[in-house]
Amino acid sequence: MRSLRKTRVVRGGFLAAALLALAAVAPPALAAPGQDRTVTPLSGGHLDDLSLNGTAQVVADRDGRNRFLRLTSGSFRQAGSAWSTRQIDLTRSFTTTFVVNMHRHGKPGADGIAFVVQGTGPRALGGWGGGLGYRGIRQSVAIEFDTYRNGQNDPAGEHLAVTRAGNPDRHLATVPAPIPLYGRPFQVRLSYDAATTHLTVHVRARSKGATERVAFDRPLDLAKESGVTSAWIGFTGSTGDITSSQDVYGWTIDVPSA
Repeated sequence: MRSLRKTRVVRGGFLAAALLALAAVAPPALAAPGQDRTVTPLSGGHLDDLSLNGTAQVVADRDGRNRFLRLTSGSFRQAGSAWSTRQIDLTRSFTTTFVVNMHRHGKPGADGIAFVVQGTGPRALGGWGGGLGYRGIRQSVAIEFDTYRNGQNDPAGEHLAVTRAGNPDRHLATVPAPIPLYGRPFQVRLSYDAATTHLTVHVRARSKGATERVAFDRPLDLAKESGVTSAWIGFTGSTGDITSSQDVYGWTIDVPSA
């Protein structure tokens, strides 16, 4: 695990315009303690509390109206992580959705990002390159969206994988990507059923008429495999000698309070 860089906690609230825009489509950001809630760490103009590490940063689009998470900015050997500062209870079900955009001026890019649940803390940051920003975060389960083959342990081409214990070289499961992961934005809907300990991951291209595809539908006990029942959740990403900008936006989480 590479040394930890300075953590930045970014805090923000609904801007007036964003509040009006989201009120019709999203429930309140927080419910009373112990009740279910929907958190929108990155959605439109709203930025919830995030802990940013390494190269992760929140940036604005060209017109400055919307902000999004950039894990890597297209330079060599970068690693970034971003965690919601609110933990979730892994013994209860949750659903999260987000949009990923990995791009590099039309050229091939690397290495990819991961959605991670982990018990190390909001400063957790792993290795660059094939480490996908989470290598070495031992109390963790990662769902990879990988754009580059690193060694014989990775399947050829773009793929999704589930790993544990901060080890991207050993997969609990792996599948070829059912849609392109690089060069075009795509949406992810990840659902975890704690009662049946089952993970389902859907992906959908953002192009007009695209349909949602099932990438993973498999048994997985997040609490058992991560070794914790209360976890920070978020994203990691990295580059190596091949690079790309790796962005996440529209992130919502339907979760119970920890």
